[in-house]
Amino acid sequence: MDYISATYDLIKRYDVHARKRFGQNFLTDPRVLDKIIAAADVTKDDFVLEIGPGLGTLTRALCDNAGKVLAVELDYDLADIIERELMPVYDNLELITGDILKQDITRIAEEKNGGRPIKVVANLPYYITTPILMELLETHAPIESITVMVQKEVADRMMSKPGDKDCGAISLAVQYYADIYLAANVPQNCFTPRPKVASAVIRLTTRQDPPVKAKDEKLMFSLIKAAFAQRRKTLVNAISGSAEISFEKETIQKAIEAEGLSPTIRGEKLDLAAFAGLADRLTKKV
Repeated sequence: MDYISATYDLIKRYDVHARKRFGQNFLTDPRVLDKIIAAADVTKDDFVLEIGPGLGTLTRALCDNAGKVLAVELDYDLADIIERELMPVYDNLELITGDILKQDITRIAEEKNGGRPIKVVANLPYYITTPILMELLETHAPIESITVMVQKEVADRMMSKPGDKDCGAISLAVQYYADIYLAANVPQNCFTPRPKVASAVIRLTTRQDPPVKAKDEKLMFSLIKAAFAQRRKTLVNAISGSAEISFEKETIQKAIEAEGLSPTIRGEKLDLAAFAGLADRLTKKV
């Protein structure tokens, strides 16, 4: 099937205009579509959760390849088009109109897929990429993989290592929960309207076990967040200045030194193991 022509037909018949407030850009390159499906490795045995189906370009391809597809669309007008045009065609498609951040992914997996791990595929609005990805990962819902189109800059940041200029809290968070794979770079001319930035398709394969063990995972991520929120400050000053962390500055400094780290080190130099060790020191008060 020519998925792209079907999309253009809907744009013309329904006089559809992308809405900036929803960060909408419609994919118009079939080669990118093929790369997304290949990266997601979708088969008839899979239950796929699609976030933001838009006009259903990717949705059609997913329905042709997956056993079951549940699409969640925030835009009521686009959801209405999906319901009118795609639901009568695909008996393996279900639609929820609403905000993905308000959905219980664990419950969806239990009710729709017998509790077995699901695959998430999405062309996310770039302004809300990070909140959605972190929600999917942090809830520990039964998700096998997340294949998503993101801003190229965000993909680069997620793949950055400690010490790299692009490394940030999102880098360590994603790498804690998943293995990341860059499936494709996507130029601006693959969308309508043409976005201002380049994109990339990435696949996050969720880990069964994290690469490090911290006694208090929440504290570890609070330390990471504090360290990168004020990355020009030394680690001790960045952490002690965080409203989320209640340890005294002296205790923090002792913990840093007990881990064999320089008292003037900046947080951007630490890897996950170092942050986990520091969190454990603070948990037992050094």
